[in-house]
Amino acid sequence: MGEGRRVERADAARNRRAILEATMALLDEHGAAGVTMDRVAAAAGVGKGTIFHRFGSRSGLLYELIAEGATELMTRVLDGPPPLGPGAPAGDRLLAFFDAMTCLVTDHVELIAAYRAMPPHPRTEEFHAFWAEHISTLLREVRPDLDVETVGALLLSSIGGDLAQQMARAGEVARLRAAVQDMVRSVLNAPR
Repeated sequence: MGEGRRVERADAARNRRAILEATMALLDEHGAAGVTMDRVAAAAGVGKGTIFHRFGSRSGLLYELIAEGATELMTRVLDGPPPLGPGAPAGDRLLAFFDAMTCLVTDHVELIAAYRAMPPHPRTEEFHAFWAEHISTLLREVRPDLDVETVGALLLSSIGGDLAQQMARAGEVARLRAAVQDMVRSVLNAPR
């Protein structure tokens, strides 16, 4: 274990996974208000102290879930198979990215709602900078005539807003995904 790397014990890893899965299930079933440390502990089959020791607070637990989804998507963008990962044309990668981001947001509506009501995640700037750079780089390749930073931010903000949340709650995820793809295609293909 040299170089200061800490290896997680198997039981700790199992507990972590059980806690995160229980939290997501409670969010999906009861919304953010229904996620208490007592409920999470009971659903995960662990003591409440285990949750506090591992995550520090309810916010820390929710932050962990947000970070898990964001870092998983970042990994897929950097190292995953095309078209989301490297190796596909820039336009195809943008379409894949926006579809993956739309799914991330709509698959976790209650988590996103809880997150929006909390202070920003400690890694918010890092995540947003990554998305912005990824989108801008790809947009610049396809549409160098655009203000890629602003257009990219506008495209991304459309997924994180109230409309996306409302459509997901109304069971209109397929419609939202199609509309986001249409919007991205219109930016990629429209002459200025």
